Amino acid sequence: MVTTFRPLNITWELLPDDYILPDDLLNYRTHPALASALNEILSTAHRIPEMAITGTNYGICATVNGKLVIKAPDWFYVPQVTVPKDVINRSYTPRLQGDTPTVVMEFISHTEGGEYSTKPTYPPGKWFFYEQVLQVPHYIIFEPDAPRLEVYRLERGRYNLREDGEGDPHQRTDRYWIPELNLALGVWEGTWQERTGYWLRWWDEGGNLLLFGSELAAQEHQRAEAAQREAEAAQREAAAERRKTEQLLAQLRAAGLEPDWGANP
Repeated sequence: MVTTFRPLNITWELLPDDYILPDDLLNYRTHPALASALNEILSTAHRIPEMAITGTNYGICATVNGKLVIKAPDWFYVPQVTVPKDVINRSYTPRLQGDTPTVVMEFISHTEGGEYSTKPTYPPGKWFFYEQVLQVPHYIIFEPDAPRLEVYRLERGRYNLREDGEGDPHQRTDRYWIPELNLALGVWEGTWQERTGYWLRWWDEGGNLLLFGSELAAQEHQRAEAAQREAEAAQREAAAERRKTEQLLAQLRAAGLEPDWGANP
């Protein structure tokens, strides 16, 4: 059955200064860590353009049929804002302050958060808001405990679930290519900042895993140690060659011979 919605009157207004934001957004301690990991990797790889922003539990506003609606995704990415970033300090209003988010993510916890809610009446469900109001191109739902990653793409005004690994240029069935970011998204298991479990990670167009700052530092340390070991090995080899030459000279002189190597000793 095809669901139909009545026309929406959508306007874009700033959040009033005296509007009290809900204080129960961070209802699961894993979520901020997952979002922080996504941001940290992009920042380390210099993949956040100057006028782009990312947000974590940060209110996105729209006025629907005369009523203000605010949703705070667990993570989102806006490719370009049109106002100074320091002005966007409590919430973000698309169209009025910049582009519509390209990617919105919700992380599922044991607490039902309505990630699949298509409720059109006020206050609308998250799915409805992202699909019908904001019209975000990519809606991603991640359950870290499973793990389960669902990537939806907006097609003809509706979200369609992408097949496993659909679009990845390296034919990896565990990654999803997001052309607007020129990156692939997938699930990675490991430890970061004292949390061991499943994470979302980025891969570049070459299929290379983008690294955390700590991983990059460890990699550079390993390279420095390897270079030092190579230099020390070269020094030992050169010293061994000098010893051989000195021994040969000593043997020749002991035999009453004085080598004459001229210009090529």
